[in-house]
Amino acid sequence: MASTTREKFASFINNRWLVFVAAMWIQSCAGNGYLFGSISPVIKSSLNYNQKELARLGVAKDLGDSVGFIAGSLSESFPLWVALLVGAVQNLVGYGWVWLVVTRRAPVLPLWAMCFLIFVGNNGETYFNTGSLVSGVQNFPKSRGPVVGILKGFAGLGGAILSQIYTMIHSPDPASIILMVAVAPAVVAVSLMFFIRPVGGHRQIRPTDGASFTFIYGVCILLAVYLMAVMLIEDLVVVSHNIVTIFTIVLFVILVVPVLVPIMTSFFMDSNGPVETVEEPLVPKREDQEPGTQTPDLILSEVEDEKPSDVDLLPASERHKRIAQLQAQLMQAAAKGAVRVKGRRGPHRGEDFTLTQALVKADFWLIFTSLLLGGGSGLTVIDNLGQMSQSLGYNNTHVFVSMISIWNFLGRISGGYFSELVVRDYAYPRPVALAVAQVVMAIGNIFFAFGWPGAMYIGTLLIGLGYGAHWAIVPATASELFGLKNFGALYNFLTLANPAGSLVFSGMIASTIYDMEAERQAHGSVFNPDDVLKCDGYICYFLTSLIMSGFCIVACILSLILVRRTKTVYTNLYGKTRT
Repeated sequence: MASTTREKFASFINNRWLVFVAAMWIQSCAGNGYLFGSISPVIKSSLNYNQKELARLGVAKDLGDSVGFIAGSLSESFPLWVALLVGAVQNLVGYGWVWLVVTRRAPVLPLWAMCFLIFVGNNGETYFNTGSLVSGVQNFPKSRGPVVGILKGFAGLGGAILSQIYTMIHSPDPASIILMVAVAPAVVAVSLMFFIRPVGGHRQIRPTDGASFTFIYGVCILLAVYLMAVMLIEDLVVVSHNIVTIFTIVLFVILVVPVLVPIMTSFFMDSNGPVETVEEPLVPKREDQEPGTQTPDLILSEVEDEKPSDVDLLPASERHKRIAQLQAQLMQAAAKGAVRVKGRRGPHRGEDFTLTQALVKADFWLIFTSLLLGGGSGLTVIDNLGQMSQSLGYNNTHVFVSMISIWNFLGRISGGYFSELVVRDYAYPRPVALAVAQVVMAIGNIFFAFGWPGAMYIGTLLIGLGYGAHWAIVPATASELFGLKNFGALYNFLTLANPAGSLVFSGMIASTIYDMEAERQAHGSVFNPDDVLKCDGYICYFLTSLIMSGFCIVACILSLILVRRTKTVYTNLYGKTRT
C-alpha cells in the first residue's frame, strides 16, 4: 500500500499536467507589461515627464519584454529553473529600483537610466515566458495550439489579476502598485521554478486528455467572466474593503482549481499507464523498408522536388503510398547512376531549423513582419490606454487596463482553440486565423479613431481579442514550420517584432501627434509652463489610430500570403483533407 502511494505521488510530481498548471500560475504573474497603462501615470506625475518621454519608457518596456536571446540560450543549455530564477531577480531589481526612485527613496535618475531599469524589470517576463512555453510544447507536442494559447492567455490576464490584488491592498500610495509589480512575480516564479521542466509528455498521452483540456478551458472562461463581473461591480458600485477581499479570495480559489487535473490523473485514474503514441513523420518510411534503416536525407530532399503537386491533395493513406513508391524509384535510379542526387540545402518546412537557417526563409520574415504590424499596433494601444481613456474623459484608467487584459486573455485562449480546429479538422494553415485577428484589430482602431460613445469599451474588446490571438497563433505556427528543437531561440527572435512595432507606432507616431495636439490646445488658454501637457478629446489619437488600422490591414495581407505558401506543409503535417 505504501509502495503504491509512493508511486502515485511520484507520478503526480512528474505529471505533465502538474507542470502545465505550475506554468499557468507563473504566467498569471508574467504580464507586468500590461500594467504599464496603470503605472505610467504615476511615473509621469512623479517625475514630471511629458508624453514623448513616457513613450520612451514604454518602448524600453516593450524591448525588455521582447529581447529574449539570453532566455532562449539558457533554456537550451541549462535546466529551465535557471532561466526562471534569472527572470525573478531581474524583475525584482528593475521594478524595485523604479519604485525607490518614484517614492524618492533613491536619487532621481536621468531618463536613459529609468529606461534601462524598466527594460531590466520587464525583461524578466522573457524568462518566465520561455520556461513556460518550452516546457509546454515539449510536454504536449500533439496539442501545441491549446497549450500555447492557454499559457500566453494567463500572461495576458496577469494585468487584471494584479490589478485586483492591488485593489484589495487598498494602499493610499499610488506608487505601491510598482512595488507589487516588483515583488509578486518574483515570489511566484521562485516558488514554482523546480516544477517547470520536460517530463516526457509524449509518453503521457491519455484518452482523457480531451476532457482535461475542456476542463481547463472551462476554468479559463470562468476566470475571465468572474474578473469582468468583479471589475464592473467595483467600477459601478461602491463596495467595502471586506467585499473586495472576498472577491480576491474567490479569485485565488479559481486559480487553484486546475490542479485537480494532475491530482485526478495521478491518484484516481486507471493505473495501467498512459497510451504511448509516436509522432507521424512528415515524409513516411517506405512500406518495404527494413526495420532499423532510414531513407537518406538526400533522397527525401529529392522527393520534395520530384513529387507531383496533386499528391498533397490525396487522402493520407494514398499520399503515403505514392510518396513511398517515388522514394523507391529515386533510390533505384540513384544506385544505377541514372539520377544525380543534389546536396541538401537545409531542412524543409516542418523539420527542425536553427535560428540562422530560419532567418533566410521568406516564411519566417512574413511571420515576423505580420507580427510587427499587427502586434505593434495592439501594444501601442495597451501602452497608451491610460492617456487614451483620460483624453476621452475617463478618470479610472484601471478599469480599461483590466478590461483589455481580460479580452487579451480570451483572445489567446480562443486563438489557440480555433486555430487548432482549423489545422486539425481541415489541415488548413494556422495563419488564416491570424489574418482574421488582424481584421478585428483594424476595426477596433477605427472605433478609437472616431471616439464614438462607448468606443473605449468596444475598442478595448476588439484590440484585446485580436492582439491576444497573435500570441497563441504565432508561436504554434513557428513550431510547426520550423520545428521544436530550437523553439526557444526562434520564439524569442519573433518577439522582437513587438518592440520594433511599438517603437514606430508609440515612440514616433502616437507620442509626437499627442504632444503636437496638446501644445495646440494649450495655446490660447491659461497654461503654467511647469504643468504637464495634456490633450483632451478623440482628436488626440485620431490620426494615430487610423494609421494603425491601415497597418493591420497590411498585416492581414501578409498573413494570407503565408497561408498560400504553406498549404502543402499543413496538408503534410496533419494529413487530412476537407470532406
